[in-house]
Amino acid sequence: MCGIAGTLELEGSATSVATLDRMIRTLRHRGPDGVRVEVDEPAGIAHARLRVIDPSPLADQPIWNENRSVGVFFNGEIYNFLELRRELEANGSHFRTRSDTEVILRLYEKLGRAAILRLDGMFSLAIWDKNQRQLLLARDRAGKKPLYYYRDSRRLIFASEIKALHAHPEVPRRANLEGLPYYLTFGYFPAPMSPYEGIHVLPPASVMVVTKKGEINLERYWTPPFETNGVRNAAEAVAGVREKLTAAVAKRLVSDVPLGAFLSGGIDSTIVVGLMSQQLGTPVRTFSIGFENAAEFDETHFAEQVAQSFHTEHTTFRVQPPEPELIETLVHHHDGPFGDSSAIPTFIVSQLARKHVTVVLTGDGGDELFAGYSRLAAAALTERIPRPLRRGGDWLSKLLPEPSNWSHPLRRYKRLLEAASLPLDEKIQAWCTFFPNASERWLRDGNAATDDAVRGHFRRFLDDASSATPLAQLLYLNFCTYLPEDLLVKMDRSTMAHGLEARSPFLDTDLIEFAGRLPDRFKLRNFRTKHILRQAFKDLIPPDVLTRRKMGFGVPLGSWLRGPMRPFVEDRLGRPDARIYGFLQAAPVRMSLKQHMDGHADLGQQLFCLLTLETWLRSL
Repeated sequence: MCGIAGTLELEGSATSVATLDRMIRTLRHRGPDGVRVEVDEPAGIAHARLRVIDPSPLADQPIWNENRSVGVFFNGEIYNFLELRRELEANGSHFRTRSDTEVILRLYEKLGRAAILRLDGMFSLAIWDKNQRQLLLARDRAGKKPLYYYRDSRRLIFASEIKALHAHPEVPRRANLEGLPYYLTFGYFPAPMSPYEGIHVLPPASVMVVTKKGEINLERYWTPPFETNGVRNAAEAVAGVREKLTAAVAKRLVSDVPLGAFLSGGIDSTIVVGLMSQQLGTPVRTFSIGFENAAEFDETHFAEQVAQSFHTEHTTFRVQPPEPELIETLVHHHDGPFGDSSAIPTFIVSQLARKHVTVVLTGDGGDELFAGYSRLAAAALTERIPRPLRRGGDWLSKLLPEPSNWSHPLRRYKRLLEAASLPLDEKIQAWCTFFPNASERWLRDGNAATDDAVRGHFRRFLDDASSATPLAQLLYLNFCTYLPEDLLVKMDRSTMAHGLEARSPFLDTDLIEFAGRLPDRFKLRNFRTKHILRQAFKDLIPPDVLTRRKMGFGVPLGSWLRGPMRPFVEDRLGRPDARIYGFLQAAPVRMSLKQHMDGHADLGQQLFCLLTLETWLRSL
């Protein structure tokens, strides 16, 4: 895993080696094993390397062809690189290294930009083609590896993280105020926007070609499937899921450095660890994390049971309430506010795991493929209820008390009833939002997107899959939004902050395309999620884990914010000169703070969203 940065000068300006060096050194956490900066006018190339495949200096990037007309540098892993290499060698290509980077180079020489379609892996990459006088940028299908860019009339600048862009003197550092309603709604700035004006995210599964004249061609090269035109026989579906996930794990065990796995004790990570144990000749190193004095959030006893079942070398970490410095660190690594509080334990477990391994496998993606989220299941199931019956849900929800504990089941039932009668797009957004109707209720007057524009973000993806069933629409939506904008960002920043590479077998292309075409009944049966996945691996998963209720990677924020973190939170959000009050209405923020601290409601998730926003605004 690595960090990349570069520039393409569009008006004849000289590329600054010193600037490139400054940019790439902000990414040394992503690539602690070496830095290289090269200029091939009008392109500037910088790379920070984490050596995982072929650790020899010969494989350091960029890698050029023999006449230096094409150079490749990238962040990620190509899992089918050995298969591609054999194919290329059979067609006359010669290799100087054992790296997957050189495979991309040789494939590009044969196919041009169509080479991207052949890559199976996680990547953000850049290819400078001197003969064509063009720069190609691309990201993997799921969006595991990040890539940001800034363009003005004189140059295009790109990097793995925004902090590297800000190391360039021509990139402004201005908050994206128009995007604040999106952040308050979802807890992130959805692609292609970022927290900063003028800085954009290259979307997943996209290729951007930039010419020396400044012309830009942006294309999406792949779309996750959502039409159920695949296997309809249960036995064939079970066999297919088992075969493809087993193969996906095997691909991700290729490494020249120590590897292990994150083990939450849920179904997805349990299957990954079980398959690793079957395929490796030595015990798997596994890592899990729990919380002191918060049993309702602690899954470590399940993780330890799985570890015993597969005889892993297991390490359990216990998380205390974070110090204020950790919030600052998270904002720094996310290059802005980030509303998902599970970034706290993810960051900590990554830091501790890195002391033992360089690569970890994770269970990310299982919920997206096999309908593991209760909110998606509830939204799909309520669509089957006649609308007149659903309309009574909001009235009934008002009769139920508001629980003061965020994890209380009553809280979920109230939210389900409140939104049951809404159209599908509004219903799922109601269950995903931090601050409903952010523009109207929370923001002060200013240059911000309207609430209808924010609602259009989800609506656009649901419309793209409008021919599918409600459940398939929601899975497509989740794959295109929450997965790449929240879950994969959190995992990438948390692991790469410590030079740790995370691999996700559930995000294997063959598995995604197979699972995406399975009928709903294989994913959701009655109220049971992940039906076909449970069936495919019921002999591998310990019985208690197979039948347990999904907890999610929650954090005991409620008690943390009322307890050890209270002085910090009140200092950040309670002061009249807090930066957020330049953009948000003070009254609802202070009311939320008081309600939470008095124990009348658990608003920890919302307060964390505001806390990282305030911390970011102070850094501008």
